[in-house]
Amino acid sequence: MRSADTLWVLLGAALVLFMTPGLALFYGGMVRSKNVLSVMMNSFIAIGIITVVFVTFGGSLIFSNDLGAGLLGNLHLAGFANLNHPLPGLGGVHADPMAIMVFQLMFAIITAALLSGGTVDRIKFTSFLVLIVAWFLFVYVPIAHWVFSPTGWLAHLGVLDFAGGTVVEINSGFSTLAIVLVLGRRRGWPGEAMAPHSVPLTLLGAGILWFGWFGFNAGSSLGVNHVAVIAFVTTQIAAATGMLGWVLFERAREHYPTTLGAASGAVAGMVAITPCAGFVSPMAAVVIGLVAGVICAMAVRLKFKWHYDDSLDVLGVHGVGGLCGMVLLGCFATKSVNAAGANGLFTGGGFHLLSREALAAAVTAAFAFFVTSIIAKVVDVTMGLRVSQEDEFVGLDLSQHAESAYSLGGGGRLGQ
Repeated sequence: MRSADTLWVLLGAALVLFMTPGLALFYGGMVRSKNVLSVMMNSFIAIGIITVVFVTFGGSLIFSNDLGAGLLGNLHLAGFANLNHPLPGLGGVHADPMAIMVFQLMFAIITAALLSGGTVDRIKFTSFLVLIVAWFLFVYVPIAHWVFSPTGWLAHLGVLDFAGGTVVEINSGFSTLAIVLVLGRRRGWPGEAMAPHSVPLTLLGAGILWFGWFGFNAGSSLGVNHVAVIAFVTTQIAAATGMLGWVLFERAREHYPTTLGAASGAVAGMVAITPCAGFVSPMAAVVIGLVAGVICAMAVRLKFKWHYDDSLDVLGVHGVGGLCGMVLLGCFATKSVNAAGANGLFTGGGFHLLSREALAAAVTAAFAFFVTSIIAKVVDVTMGLRVSQEDEFVGLDLSQHAESAYSLGGGGRLGQ
């Protein structure tokens, strides 16, 4: 082991963990004031519940030796045991194996937290807890093994995904779509105005996400090396051009570039660069961020045309942004940046890599949507996913948690 590499991975893990409260702020500002604590709680609680399930056995199912066909690992690493040897397929990585597992734990947490964005204003808290545990085990774990573990079948095919364009972004986007189709639309949507109650809060959350994303992407190098530097730089560039692409689209179509659009565009750029970060050049990152900013700005408007209530645009930003990133990776990847990668369509590699990236994106989207639909339907039939009409009218802060973010008495539990 190299202490510097281990320190780098642990620092990345801490930054990725910091993204979850950042996401809570990002989401919290975009909902009505009566639901701000509810959506923040649904993001924040993922830290606790996913940590326990991941450490107990989920992480082992992702990163231990494959059971066969590249579909799932075994329980050899359950409880974070037997981590005194390199993880299967990662013998060339010099960071401590337990540090790598903790780093990957943070990815699982933020992905589960993302699901809260589509379900705001109407999902039961206890049902959400059961939902994300089942989703983690039956959706996240298999996809993560396929892509992140070198023994997974998509990794064996030569699919490149530097930091989770499939596992985190496409997965969360299409899983959220499945959940909201079972959950149904918010009462009054889209006819009733449901404007964000605090755009400054959202902007603060976006800033924290931007800061944490350097750990997300650059930390995925799993060592202190040139690839980490490239990933850091391309992340910054794509976030910047994603922001510019989104506000330029708003200015051209709707005449007013918005602060919320700037924040969303930066996130869209970072989503798209996530699979690409350690495989593409800085100039490619300019294009990737710009394209993602425009396409995601277009995608979030489709929910009004097709009438699916993805409240905070998890599909439009993360699902569509992840698809953009995987396709553009197949176009712009180059071995001159990372010898462990491949050349894409525009860098002399032909369609070989692009076809693999498209396959991985399609399989992830289909699997996530189909299995999550089943999970959401089972939870709905057995526990009920949705709060009552009265609870929805009062707001989930009071009805689910007996709290108010902005009460005259300074917040706290109802009746105190």
